[in-house]
Amino acid sequence: MSETNTSPAVLDVWCELQCPDCRTALDDLRALRARYGDRLELRLRHFPLEKHKHSYAAAQAAEEAAEQGQGWPYAEAVLARAEELGTRGEQLLTEVAGELGLDAEEVDSALVDGRHMLIVDADQAEGKAIGVTGTPTYVIGGELLDGSKNQDGLRERIEEIADRLLG
Repeated sequence: MSETNTSPAVLDVWCELQCPDCRTALDDLRALRARYGDRLELRLRHFPLEKHKHSYAAAQAAEEAAEQGQGWPYAEAVLARAEELGTRGEQLLTEVAGELGLDAEEVDSALVDGRHMLIVDADQAEGKAIGVTGTPTYVIGGELLDGSKNQDGLRERIEEIADRLLG
């Protein structure tokens, strides 16, 4: 009698919403979603980088979008406009929220009152503690896969580990 593992495998995606490499990684994430569906839980983890001045605000806005039930769609929509985020900052963050039918005023006030700062800070601290140095970085099954310099072969490696975890 073999027991099937019903709990999903978890893939932590350490990401920064002003990062062009993270935007490139979306193709892999979409492919993983298509292959595994609900069996693989993709968790957006925040790792804003100093060099991108709007990445910290973007992470907070993404947390507010997640509270409104649109975390990933929001993150993907902001990543698609990473360069524009660099020039337009918080204005773009609320605009994207409105385009997705979110409460843009709530996103705006979340940026003002900083209600999601602790989550972003905690993610960043945890990332640093486990060795995340750039984005995108993935953690699955205890293995850290750094895609910040090169993403070649990472999806295949994630699939190998996911297949093993889901057995």
